[in-house]
Amino acid sequence: MSAETDTQTTTVYRVTGMTCGHCEGAVTSELTALPGVSSVKAVAATGEVTVVSAAPLTEDDVRAAVDEAGYAYAGRA
Repeated sequence: MSAETDTQTTTVYRVTGMTCGHCEGAVTSELTALPGVSSVKAVAATGEVTVVSAAPLTEDDVRAAVDEAGYAYAGRA
């Protein structure tokens, strides 16, 4: 899912392996470090991560950030 406004893009990604708040924090930290990202909300219970950014992120950048956090990127929700 992706929605674009005049100034921001909101995209929901699926991440597997998150089981707790610490997991959510690790994924949030890595994705927040990407250029243009203004907010990240990771939910371990659903495996969904909502990212708000100035422009759409590349799949490779998202995959690399999630991998760096120690989890598996499973695509867009």
